[in-house]
Amino acid sequence: MVALRFAAVALSALPLAVPVQAQPLSCNGTLLQLQVQQQGSAAFDRFRFNLGLQAEAPTKAAALDQLNARLAAVRKAVAPLANGKLTIPAPSTYRSGGGSSGPVREQASTSVAGEVSKANYNALIQAAGRLPGVTLRDFTAMAAGGTEAELQTRLLRQALAEGKRQAQTTADALGLRRVQLLRIDQRGGGGIRPMPYAMAAARSFNPDESRAPESSVSLALDYCLT
Repeated sequence: MVALRFAAVALSALPLAVPVQAQPLSCNGTLLQLQVQQQGSAAFDRFRFNLGLQAEAPTKAAALDQLNARLAAVRKAVAPLANGKLTIPAPSTYRSGGGSSGPVREQASTSVAGEVSKANYNALIQAAGRLPGVTLRDFTAMAAGGTEAELQTRLLRQALAEGKRQAQTTADALGLRRVQLLRIDQRGGGGIRPMPYAMAAARSFNPDESRAPESSVSLALDYCLT
C-alpha cells in the first residue's frame, strides 16, 4: 500500500526544513514535499501461544488440586511440542455461585504460554484442545530470524524509489528537468508487528492461514525541482 501527499510551492512561500546534512541545502527552484508510506509482511516460522487453564470444585483446596492435575497433563502434552520453556504464572482463585445461582463453587485458573514452530502448530492445538479445562486463547505469528531487517530494507528502498518517481512526475508536469533530494525524515513505522490469530476463527488449523507479521516505513521527503 502506498499513500502519497505532495505539494509544489515556490521557495519564497515556504521556509526550507533542516535536511539530514549538517549544513542546509539551498533550492533555487521549486520545493516539493512528499510523504510516502510502504507496508509489507514478513515471513514467519513460529507462533507465540497462550492457553487458558481453569478448574472448579466445592472448596478452594479441591479447585487448586484439580488445577494442578490439569496443569500436569498440559505440561506432558505441550512441553515436547513447544520451543523452549513454558511460562506459567501463579494461579488465581475466586468464588462463584451461591443463592439463587446455585451452590457456591471455587474457581482456580492460570495460563500456559510459550512458542511453537509451524511444523508443530497443528499437533499442539490438537493435543491441548483435547484436555479438560484448557482454552485455546490465541496464537501470534512471529517473524523468522533475519526477515525483520530484510523487510525494513526492502520497504525503505521502495519508499525512496516511489518518492523519486513521484518527484520526477511532478517535475515533468512543471516542465522542469532536475530533481534533487534535500531531506529525508523517517517517521513512525519500523519494527515488526506480530499479528494475533484468534483460535475461534481457525477451522483447519493450518498455520499458513494466519496473518503474517507486518511492518511499515513512512518517509517525509523534500525535493528541489529546477
